[in-house]
Amino acid sequence: MEHGKPTGGPINVADYERLAAERLDPGAYAYFAGGANDERTLADNAEAWSRWKLRPRVLVDVATPSTATTVLGHEVALPLVIAPIAFQRAAHADGEPAMARAAASAGTIMCLSTLATASWEEIAATGVTRWFQLYVPRDAGLRGELLAGAREHGFSALMLTVDTPVLGRRERDFRTGFAIEHPLGLEVFSGETTLTPLTAFSAMSASVGWADIERFSSDSGLPVVLKGVQTAEDARLACEHGAAAIVVSNHGGRQLDGVAATADVLPEVVEAVDGRIEVLVDGGIRRGADVVKALAVGARAVLAGRALLWGLAVDGEQGAREVLDLLQAEIALALQLSGCRTPAEVTRAHVGRRPV
Repeated sequence: MEHGKPTGGPINVADYERLAAERLDPGAYAYFAGGANDERTLADNAEAWSRWKLRPRVLVDVATPSTATTVLGHEVALPLVIAPIAFQRAAHADGEPAMARAAASAGTIMCLSTLATASWEEIAATGVTRWFQLYVPRDAGLRGELLAGAREHGFSALMLTVDTPVLGRRERDFRTGFAIEHPLGLEVFSGETTLTPLTAFSAMSASVGWADIERFSSDSGLPVVLKGVQTAEDARLACEHGAAAIVVSNHGGRQLDGVAATADVLPEVVEAVDGRIEVLVDGGIRRGADVVKALAVGARAVLAGRALLWGLAVDGEQGAREVLDLLQAEIALALQLSGCRTPAEVTRAHVGRRPV
């Protein structure tokens, strides 16, 4: 497996973000890059992975590494799933279908946002292994349509985002006045002429509870993954209420500013779950070594959003695929240099905390 060669173009995720910032409308860039309030959690999400240090083992035959693993029974080529990202056609005209094609060609899963700027049919046509991320509408009819649509269009899991009963205070959006102009193909709000994140969330329910997990699973016929778990207490409740998996997430620092970074929360959640269901994590993933650290702490895989969005913004499907290839190569290299041939060989002994 090649680890990538400098060609004069972007060679890491930070390079892709810089190029994306140049290409995107300032309001769109601020929307995708920004966080809540003072953006302390946004910054800490990335910084927190540096507080974990890899503990490499040597004299291991790592001549033929593999990044392949499984997530909820799906075989994937790398332990990285594409996180749900709203409004992708604000980043590139090809939007979610281009991201889906990149995911399919790289051999991984894509999560489609409720606030997608593409139709069910467009995503299904790519053949990507797909999950549907659900923001729960207050309107029962629309809620039923979303659950039925996910099932009917071949989505294999329902990802319920649980950290967004209401929208966080995203001050960059206030300053830029970011809005989505019709027609961008929005399925949920197809009748709107202009849509802001705040008006989109005004249609969502703040009354979703633990009892809804089994109901959503029954109504959709799909396993439910809870995205946004940040405590051991809620991790145990997720297991008790039938969640198929959980994602340790603070919404990329976009909801409640001042919460702990996901890399710091992951250990207590893994301990609370105690192997009963799979644990994934997102937030601040910018390097393949971050992924290997997450595996060592106990995650089955990671979700990445912004990193792939920057690739999409730079060069559509090709850019997103380049970022996936880059991260896969970095994961393989980190595995080899840690003395592991596969993600399954990564253990808690391969990582330690940085001394305070």
